[in-house]
Amino acid sequence: MTGPALLGVRHHGPGSARAVRAALDAVRPAAVLIEGPPEADVLLPLAADPGMRPPVALLAHVVDDPARAAFWPLAEFSPEWVAIRWALDAGVPVRFVDLPAAHTLAAAPGGGAGAGPDAEEAEAAAGRGEAEGAALRLDPLAVLADAAGYDDPERWWEDAVEHRTGAGLAAFEAVGDAMAALREEYGHGGDPRDLVREAYMRQRMRAARREFGDDYAVVCGAWHVPALRAKTTATADRALLTGLPKAKVELAWVPWTHRRLARSSGYGAGIASPGWYGHLFAAPDRPVERWLTKVAGLLREEDRQVSSAHVIEAVRLAGTLAAVRDRPLPGLSETMDAVRAVMCEGSDVPLALVEDRLVVGDALGEVPDSAPVVPLQRDLTRRQRTLRLKPEARDRELELDLRGETDAARSLLLHRLRLLGVHWGEPAASRGSTGTFRETWRLRWEPELSVRVAEAGIWGTTVQAAAVARAEADAAAAKELGEVTALAERCLLAGLGEALPAVLRVLADLAALDTDVAGLAKALPALARSLRYGDVRGTDTAALGTVAAGLAERICVALPPACAAGPDADAAEALRGHVDAVHGAVALLEDDGLRERWAAVLKGLAARDAIPGVIRGRAARLLLDEGRLEPEETARLMGLALSPATAPADAAGWIEGFAGGAAGGGTLLVHDERLLGLIDGWLTSVPAGAFTDVLPLLRRTFGAYEPGVRRTLGELVRRGPGAAPAATGAGAEGFAADLDQTRADAVVPLITLLLGAGAAA
Repeated sequence: MTGPALLGVRHHGPGSARAVRAALDAVRPAAVLIEGPPEADVLLPLAADPGMRPPVALLAHVVDDPARAAFWPLAEFSPEWVAIRWALDAGVPVRFVDLPAAHTLAAAPGGGAGAGPDAEEAEAAAGRGEAEGAALRLDPLAVLADAAGYDDPERWWEDAVEHRTGAGLAAFEAVGDAMAALREEYGHGGDPRDLVREAYMRQRMRAARREFGDDYAVVCGAWHVPALRAKTTATADRALLTGLPKAKVELAWVPWTHRRLARSSGYGAGIASPGWYGHLFAAPDRPVERWLTKVAGLLREEDRQVSSAHVIEAVRLAGTLAAVRDRPLPGLSETMDAVRAVMCEGSDVPLALVEDRLVVGDALGEVPDSAPVVPLQRDLTRRQRTLRLKPEARDRELELDLRGETDAARSLLLHRLRLLGVHWGEPAASRGSTGTFRETWRLRWEPELSVRVAEAGIWGTTVQAAAVARAEADAAAAKELGEVTALAERCLLAGLGEALPAVLRVLADLAALDTDVAGLAKALPALARSLRYGDVRGTDTAALGTVAAGLAERICVALPPACAAGPDADAAEALRGHVDAVHGAVALLEDDGLRERWAAVLKGLAARDAIPGVIRGRAARLLLDEGRLEPEETARLMGLALSPATAPADAAGWIEGFAGGAAGGGTLLVHDERLLGLIDGWLTSVPAGAFTDVLPLLRRTFGAYEPGVRRTLGELVRRGPGAAPAATGAGAEGFAADLDQTRADAVVPLITLLLGAGAAA
C-alpha cells in the first residue's frame, strides 16, 4: 500500500466496524493508530484477554482529584474495538493517538468533571470533540442526511452505511471527501479544541511514519480525516500544543453498559439503539428474521401469545414497509412498526418492553482480574465474588435476612459502600416482614460507580478500612448534632464499631453545646434506631445507649419550657412532631426510669393550659394509648379543652393533636362514643363567626381517616351520640355489658396460627 490508510468511522457503528475489519484485512498495515488517550497504550493487550467482554470503557481520572474523570466507551461493534482486536490478533503494533488525557482533564472547565456523571461524560465528549453528538456544534450526519433528503440522520446512516457492504476502501474515501466538503464550508465545526487534538494526532502520525514508513492505518472519527490529510508543518502543530496544562492521571478498563451507550457520552456519539446495533454486528446474515425471533422470545417470556406465524408475518410486513419507504433493507423503524402491528396488536405497552430490553438492552461488560485497578476496587471485587453479589446493569431487588451470615455480610458491604458514596444499592421498603432482621435493597450497577470507587480510594485500600476513615472524617467535619446522629446510625448499620468512638466523642461534644430542643429532638430518634439495629447485628452499643439516655434527659427538661413559650401555630405543629418522635424513640430505649420520666413530662404537657392545644391533645392521646391515662380522665381533659371558655381555634388544635395525624384517632372515636359525643357537642356549639376559622383544621383531621371509619362516624353522629355520650354498656349497639368468654375463646386458634405459635403450643 502507498500512504497511510485513513479510516474515518462513526463511533459505535456496526457498519463502520465491519468496514474497518474488511479494510484492515485488505491492506494488512504494519501498525494501527486509533483515536484514544495514549496513556492507555499499556492497557491495550488486555483487550485480547479471554476475561475481557465488551461493552467496556477506558476510565481516566486525575490522581489528586478522582472526580475529574472521563470515559472512552467501546462496544463489540465499535470500529475502534474491532481495530484493536485485529491488530492484537495480527501481531502488529496498535497505539492510541488522540490528545493525552493528562491534557484533556487538566483543561477541564470548572475544575473538571467532578460535578457528576453527566459532567464527566460531557467533558469526555468535549475533550475528544466529536461533532456527531455535541448539541451546540455542527452535526455532520444531520447535514449529510438533509442533503440526501432525509429528515432523520440515524435513518440516513443506516441506509448509506449500515445496510451496505462490500464497498471496501472506496467507502472511506467517499466519507472522507464528504467531511472535507463540510469542513470547507463550516470550518472545524464549532470546537476549537479539535484543532489541538488534530495537531497532536498529526504529530503521532509523523512518529509512525518514521518507524513504519507509510504502511500504517489510522482509525478515527470521520470528521477528523480532512485535518489528518492536510499538509501542515510540525512547527505549526508544536505551536498549537505548546503550554497545554497537564495533570497526573491514571487509566483503567472498567465495565460499561449498553444503556450508557444510549446516552450522548464517551466519543460524543450516543446511539439510541445499542442493542439493535449489537444485533446487526453479531448477525450480518438475515438480521431481520433473527431480530424478530428474539422479540418473539422476549414477549413469550412475558406470557404474550406470540407464535411462529406472528414472526413470519412480521418479517413480511417489515420488508413491505422498507420497499414502500424506498429503503435497501428493513431498518429499526420498519421492524418495530411490524412488531407493534403484528406481535403487540397495536399496543405500545409491550412495545416499550421490547425497546427497553432489546433495542437498548442491559448488557454489562466484564474486565479480567489482571486489569489494573485501584486497591479498593480489587477488594470490592473480591467481596462481591465471596458474597455471590454480582454487579448487574438491570434493576434487581435483593431481600436480606440479617440472621444469616451471608445476608448479614451483604448488608454490611452495601451500607459501607453507601457511606463511601458508592450507591450501588438503595434501601427499599420490604414487602414481607417488617422485623429489624430483614432488609430490602434495589441494586443497579452504573459505570460511573467505578469513578466513585476511585474517589473513595483515598480513604483506604479495603472497603471496611475506607469506610471507617470516611466516617471519622465526616464526624470531625460535622457542625450539627443531626449530622452526627445520622452518621452514628449509618456506622452501626455498616458494622463499623471501630469508627464509633470518634463519632460518639463528636456527638457528646455537640450535644453538650446544643440548647435547641428541636435539634435535640431530631437527634434522639436516630440514636434510638441505631441501638435497635445494633442489637440485631450484634454490635456493642453500650456507649451509644449512654449518650442517647443523656440526650433524652435533656429533652425532658427543655421540652416543657419550649412548649410554654407561646409558639405560633407553625412552631406548635413542629413541636407536636418532635413530641411524637421523642415518644417513639423513648419506647426503643431500654430504660424504665427514662420512660417514667417521659410519661411525667407528657402528663405535665397535657394538664397545662399555657401549652398550645395541639400539643396538649397529642400528649393526652399518647398517654391514653400507653395506658397511663384512664378513659375518665381523658374525657375530663377533653371536656376542659372543649369548654366554652377555650378559644375555638385552640380547641380545634386539641382535637387535631388528639385525633389527627398518625394517631389513629378515628378508630378510637368509633369505639368510644363518649369522646365522640364530646367532640360533637363542642362542634355544634362553635359560634358561626369562629366556625369558618376552625373548619380547615377539622377537615384536615377527619379527612385523613379511612373511608370506612368516616362512614361509621357519620352513622354514629346521625344517630346522635351527643344525646347519650356515656352509652357503652348493654344498650350500646355493638357492645355487651360483659365479655362473652365462649366467643372470645373461639378466635384463639386463629390467632395462634397467624402468630406461628402452633408448634410451641
